[in-house]
Amino acid sequence: MAYVNLVTGGAGFIGSHLCEALLARGEQVLCVDNFFTGRKQNIAHLLTNPYFELVRHDITSPLMLEVDRIYNFACPASPVHYQYNPVKTIKTNVMGALNMLGLAKRVKARILQASTSEVYGDPTVHPQVESYWGNVNPIGIRSCYDEGKRVAEALFFDYHRQNKVDIRVIRIFNTYGPRMLVNDGRVVSNFVVQALRNQPITLYGDGSQTRSFCFVNDLIDGIIRMMNCEGFTGPVNLGNPGEFTIKELAEQVIELTGSSSTLEYRPLPENDPTRRQPNITLAQEKLGWAPSVPLREGLKTTIDYFDTLLKTE
Repeated sequence: MAYVNLVTGGAGFIGSHLCEALLARGEQVLCVDNFFTGRKQNIAHLLTNPYFELVRHDITSPLMLEVDRIYNFACPASPVHYQYNPVKTIKTNVMGALNMLGLAKRVKARILQASTSEVYGDPTVHPQVESYWGNVNPIGIRSCYDEGKRVAEALFFDYHRQNKVDIRVIRIFNTYGPRMLVNDGRVVSNFVVQALRNQPITLYGDGSQTRSFCFVNDLIDGIIRMMNCEGFTGPVNLGNPGEFTIKELAEQVIELTGSSSTLEYRPLPENDPTRRQPNITLAQEKLGWAPSVPLREGLKTTIDYFDTLLKTE
């Protein structure tokens, strides 16, 4: 069956890859974006596809459409962008979720929420399992995103229990790949851009904090599997369980770019998690999903993308 899919945040980094993958499956896509962090360049190649439609809209306002499935990805996802206007970030997470859930209820659509590993905060359980409730500062500078996503999850499950809305919830761990923004402040794009410009690579803290990096193609596969999975609401972790220190990532980027960059250490930002690694047992059992792209291979593709992009600046 070819579904009519609504993808909010569809011109963003992950959203644009999702739109592309759904179209490749022969499905119809309504891409909704307010272009705060999304870019038309990400979806320009899709505009001539008769099954693709672009709508400029902010999901903090209601939206009336007839769709079968909703992928809710609208929200700035990097600290630089979500802290730029924290009140707007909370509104996007909370009011956006309410509006999309209301739409799903009206048209009886299945709806998937792009939640985040940030709901675990600075975790005291390692690796993180879905049953862990998290360690989040509710009044910190990251709380607009962390708590906004936690409220969105609560709303999804309340709509499911109270109104029988057909929900799916995924928790996305660090994802990287082509179409990341040059200035988004995320560690992979930061390091790659600095290395390509032969600038010092900025490490916060001593570089021993860890992250797990999932290539975007692997993530998209997991998202679509989750949407198509019957009888399983989640939440489910989607990420690569390979754990690397930030310093190891920096050294790998320098090697792959052939850069003359040096390492520059700065104080660790407030509430920055010291360890982050998904337990993906549930995704393996329920979705038959596990990432397949090694960090080195994914970094090469990402470096090629940024190298081309920076040469056109």
